[in-house]
Parts: sequence; structure tokens; C-alpha cells
Amino acid sequence: MRQDDNFFEQVYQVVRQIPEGRVTSYGAIARALGTAGSSRMVGYAMRAAHRANPPIPAHRVVNRIGVLSGKMAFGSPTLMQQLLENEGVTVVDDQVTDFSRVFWDPLSEE
Repeated sequence: MRQDDNFFEQVYQVVRQIPEGRVTSYGAIARALGTAGSSRMVGYAMRAAHRANPPIPAHRVVNRIGVLSGKMAFGSPTLMQQLLENEGVTVVDDQVTDFSRVFWDPLSEE
């Protein structure tokens, strides 16, 4: 097992906790893991998320301003937005609207 594999699994454990209809950011996940400077590594983990078992709700992870920066990892440029909208999250021009209202901080919320 590579060291990255363990970090990726830690990321996935946090992502599995994001409630339906909420989103979080790469940086918030990194801070929750005690590795505040590792937002990019969280992004790498999310890019590999399709291999995670059990599956994770990767569509709920956006960048720090609510942009669907990982949308191309979903195989379709609109799938990430569709998945979020199915959960009641509004997205306009690839950005979550009312981001502060739907933002889930893993350090302060259960």
C-alpha cells in the first residue's frame, strides 16, 4: 500500500460524511485531516474517487468559492451539476449559488 492510499482513504471517510444537499471544499477536508496545506492532494484523491469502495459522494466537493472545478472527472461536463441539483443544490454557471448556506464544514458540523 502506498502512503497516498492511506491519505486518500482518510479523505474518503470525510467525504462520506457530507450530508445530502450540502457541499464542502478541498481545503475544508484538508483542514479536517490536520493537513491544511494539502488541498491539492485532496483533489488528487477526489480524481481517483471512482475507485473507492464503498462509493463516495464526490459530487459534493467543490473549490473554496463553490465552483465545480472537478466536474470533468465525472465523465460528462454536466453530471456533477445534475447530481447536486438532484439533492436540491442550485448551480449556475458551474458555481454553487448560496454557497455559504449549503457549505458543510467537517470541523464544526457532524
